[in-house]
Amino acid sequence: MILGCGALLGLMLAIREGKRFGISPDFFMDLLLIGVPSALIGARAYYVAFEWSNYKNNPGEIIAIWHGGIAIYGALIGAIIAAVIYTRRKGYDFWRIADFCAPGLITGQMIGRWGNFMNQEAHGGPVSESFLRDTLHLPNFIVNQMFIDGQYYHPTFLYESVWSFTGLLVLLWLRRRSFLRAGELFMSYFIWYSLGRFYVEGVRTDSLVFEGPQWLASFLKEMWSPMSSFGWGAMEAGKNIRISQLLAVAILIAAITFLIIRRKQRNSIPYHSPVTTKETAASVIQRQHPQEG
Repeated sequence: MILGCGALLGLMLAIREGKRFGISPDFFMDLLLIGVPSALIGARAYYVAFEWSNYKNNPGEIIAIWHGGIAIYGALIGAIIAAVIYTRRKGYDFWRIADFCAPGLITGQMIGRWGNFMNQEAHGGPVSESFLRDTLHLPNFIVNQMFIDGQYYHPTFLYESVWSFTGLLVLLWLRRRSFLRAGELFMSYFIWYSLGRFYVEGVRTDSLVFEGPQWLASFLKEMWSPMSSFGWGAMEAGKNIRISQLLAVAILIAAITFLIIRRKQRNSIPYHSPVTTKETAASVIQRQHPQEG
């Protein structure tokens, strides 16, 4: 129910923005119907791939998603692949549609994290009750729910939810700015979410991990170290490379590189231009700025 509410609110945001550009609500509804199953398949495939040793001798468990084991980055990969195929078949520019969906994506994540709260899962390492009540000043219903098997834990669901809410406000502000180019709002979403996920991942106890080179582990640990000043202690023990942290850094680098390249291309399409692929970037710029012709 929580995930469904998140998806519904995200859909409403995308529909509202799409109406400004003359896109039918049915387009986004169909995109959701295609994107959600693709996201679930991608989320499960991603998790199984990195935990293959636990599934190779028990293949029946691969489809047992009700036993847990999905990953949000895998969900994004699955949803993006489906969206690229669908938007091209409909004749729309993928980057423009992705921009419209970016606030909806982060809204779904903001709400969906409360499912972890209800299930008492995906939490961080042990903390004291005073840290939750006196340092974070959390209400009783959150503090009590974070008391699991005789121990209080970091409410990492709350950290991500609050970070996503702040990111939503940033995206809603950005999408009204005249300097925005197609694809940049979507990349801004990735930058914001990955930055927050990198630091939250450091205290989670259920991370996908692997043994990697020590220099890389030291680099990631050094990047995370400022969080110790917030009373988060040290990173949770385990194998030395957390996959989500490494992927977050990779996405940050890729997204920033995309923005730099996009800014250097004179024919990049403005965000507020028409969304179909039938009109080239050059013709859009010529129509909007004829004096530059």
